[in-house]
Amino acid sequence: MDHVLRTSGYETSAVEVVRARDCILYTADGRELIDFEAGVWAVALGHAHPRIVRTIQEQLRRISHIAYRVTSPLQESAAAEVLRAVDFADGQCVFLSSGSEAVEFGVQIARRVSGRPLLLTLEETFLGSYGSAGTKSPDEWALFDRNLCRDCPPKHECSLDCPHLAEIPFDQVGALVFEPGSSGGLVRFPPERLIRALRDGVRAHGGRVVVNEITTGVGRTGTWFGFQHAGLRPDIVAIGKGLGNGYPVSAVAMRSSVIEELRRTDFRYAQSHQNDPLACAVAEEVLRTVREEELVERSARIGAFFRQELERLARHHDVIREARGRGLMLAIEFLPDRDGFALRNVFDELLDRGFLVGYKPERRLLRFLPPLTIPKADITRLLEALGDTLKQTAG
Repeated sequence: MDHVLRTSGYETSAVEVVRARDCILYTADGRELIDFEAGVWAVALGHAHPRIVRTIQEQLRRISHIAYRVTSPLQESAAAEVLRAVDFADGQCVFLSSGSEAVEFGVQIARRVSGRPLLLTLEETFLGSYGSAGTKSPDEWALFDRNLCRDCPPKHECSLDCPHLAEIPFDQVGALVFEPGSSGGLVRFPPERLIRALRDGVRAHGGRVVVNEITTGVGRTGTWFGFQHAGLRPDIVAIGKGLGNGYPVSAVAMRSSVIEELRRTDFRYAQSHQNDPLACAVAEEVLRTVREEELVERSARIGAFFRQELERLARHHDVIREARGRGLMLAIEFLPDRDGFALRNVFDELLDRGFLVGYKPERRLLRFLPPLTIPKADITRLLEALGDTLKQTAG
């Protein structure tokens, strides 16, 4: 592919995919691969889910795009589904095109309604590909290094009296921007007690809580949204990836209190594919399908099995540093390569055996974020292949 500019930083393999169904990718040379990354973690219902395909086809025959000065009933019905999922009964939401756009939109709303110079987030968070959320410049962001908490006892409850937290200028912070678990694809989950302490510090000075649910939302971590694990009540939630099941749609949900403050400002935001009827139809059908097929509950149940088996592998192979996960967001972190063992060989062997998994070589990571519909039998097959490969390569 000489005419395609690739800027993701990921190495591209020679595998060409020509179609897909549920969790299976079909290649140009006739092979089948089980997709343990759900595309770019987005295809929560599996590829070509019949309900989503039907929704897209039917809506395309009606109308896919409208101008700013007219409306579609789909905008209201889809917004109601999003607000029901995040439990913002009296709130409002906007539909956009990507996760990065949704996070940046939420960040700018928080900045506008707070009037404060800084936003607070953990140093390791990704948040987005551009804008303030992407650059996190020091004049706009306070970054907290969670590694400072590494030596705290496991059951220690964080307090604002902690010397590390005391250094945060909470009186200048307008919002905590919280990413519940991806950490730039590393599948790391920040201590919930730390997040609650950061929330308390921000709330004590009248600040807001913004949550980036692009990777962790729509059932991925075994709850509807990742923030539910920490018992938070956010003010703004950015949702993407799984919301469109591969279709490029995202949403930002806001509580009524945020909307009231926003109306007192001159905030304006317009782009060509804002609240498109087709995007709204897809988002609404995805949320209904997740609810009706009980995929959140399934993610928790199947994910617990998957994690248990990965932890069992970790106990039996000393090349593994740690197995971790929540719901169907899981990873194995490996120790550095040694004589007779190279992580790249493990990834290549799994691909040869028909399993496409996430691979982050610089962080010694294999990652597993399959569709929420992944059959348990396919997980078992992957675990067997991974176990065999580790026996052969690591002893």
